Amino acid sequence: MASSLTKDSVHPGTPGTEKTFFGHPRGLATLFMTEMWERFSYYGMKALLTVYLLSGGPDAGKGSMGGGLAMNVATTTVIVSVYSAMVYLLAMPGGWLGDRVWGPRKTVAIAAVTIMSGHIVLALPFGQGPFFAGLALVAAGSGLLKANISTMVGHLYNGPDDPRRDGGFTIFYMGINAGAFFAPLAIGTVGQKVSWHLGFGMAAVGMAIGLAAFLIGTRNLNPKSNIVPKPLSTPERTTWLRKCAIWVIIAAVFYGIVGATGHFTLNWAMIPLTVIGLLIPAGVLLRIKRDKELSADEQSKMTGYIWFFVAAAVFWMIYDQGASTVQAFGEGKASHDLLGFDFPTSWYQSLNPLFIMALAPVFAWAWVWLNRKGKEPSTIVKFSMGLVLVGVSFFFFLIPLAMAANGTAVSPMWLVGIYFIQTVGELCLSPVGLSVTTKMAPAKYASQMMGVWFLAVTAGDSITGLLSNPAVAGVDLGGRGAVFGEALLVALAGFAVWMYRRKVKALMGEVR
Repeated sequence: MASSLTKDSVHPGTPGTEKTFFGHPRGLATLFMTEMWERFSYYGMKALLTVYLLSGGPDAGKGSMGGGLAMNVATTTVIVSVYSAMVYLLAMPGGWLGDRVWGPRKTVAIAAVTIMSGHIVLALPFGQGPFFAGLALVAAGSGLLKANISTMVGHLYNGPDDPRRDGGFTIFYMGINAGAFFAPLAIGTVGQKVSWHLGFGMAAVGMAIGLAAFLIGTRNLNPKSNIVPKPLSTPERTTWLRKCAIWVIIAAVFYGIVGATGHFTLNWAMIPLTVIGLLIPAGVLLRIKRDKELSADEQSKMTGYIWFFVAAAVFWMIYDQGASTVQAFGEGKASHDLLGFDFPTSWYQSLNPLFIMALAPVFAWAWVWLNRKGKEPSTIVKFSMGLVLVGVSFFFFLIPLAMAANGTAVSPMWLVGIYFIQTVGELCLSPVGLSVTTKMAPAKYASQMMGVWFLAVTAGDSITGLLSNPAVAGVDLGGRGAVFGEALLVALAGFAVWMYRRKVKALMGEVR
């Protein structure tokens, strides 16, 4: 395999050679399979996460098989939110390691091994310590992989003008949603019906298949993906290693003292992580905005982009509660029976990828059709539509919350409706956000801005974690008052973006 990684001759899957995968370079099949199985492992584990944390506790659903960590909804929401925040936060250092240290290909291989190791640790029934260590490994590996595998997809094509490029990314993203759809059905069923840890073990097997597909298919990838674009110099490497060692020692000493004195609780980890999840996005945006090397036009665009970023953080704050607050409601207060069929509540997490696969082609066609008629909504209007819709999903959530107040188990179709509305909102906002990020990025930060967009997810999830944490705000995010307040907040944010659309449009310059 080593020779195939360094060989400079033309590979069968590189641009300009034989098309073997739906008319695309053969390397796309390798990356498709790798990403599909990685998403299978990631979303399978995530589908089990909330119900496993609740199982055995006061908020577990009726008929839960027990054996989980017996936590309440508030603590569960904090953990799920911090975990999601860290996955997206770590995408930035993941991209940096790919650019400066290992190169995209080696970074993805290391990421896959790290993720697989995390799932193996989760599969071990040894209590809370190993469980959180496994979560940390999966989050770190996912951050490493997320930033680099898409880069390798781009390497398969002859630059941004290659006519096959958009189609290739579409196929690649179908792999993401296919893995995300099947994972809760398979891993969720085994985890909730047979054994939690066997379910986590299935996630490890899924990542092992993805790693094997990647290693076998590396010969079909562009040799560029094995190159470190901007390697660290020896002095830079020494400086970075010294800084990392210092911070590791400080953290080890500090938490060693806290643990040795018997004061350690989960909040000693959760609260610092949620604060970091807010400070880093704010710091990154401030650093870019204050860069004196940016032109006046780039400064204006960054001011406009901050509007989009803050609005996106509010969007993801509510949207990502589909895996915590809404999932917990489905576990504890909704019927687990539909048309006489008893189903595991982890299956709710298959709804979003199912709706994405069904609706994404419809939206793509609709935008083109409206464009031909001169009626396609602008970027700003699409963004505000996404915000309003995710707010509507939580207004809709108020109905089953009221119905369940007297102990009645509501129909699972209410949750189907919530996930459907949120998916429509996501299709209005998320693709637009990705596009506007690339268009408004200052030239100096062009390669970093996609990581900045992911930080909006980190910020949104961190806000959720701080709000739900009993030691900080202690808000019951599953209560009707909180759900109404969040729905109103995000709907008003969408309305504000729409009201100030002319001002934001002026800041965007030529970007439309």
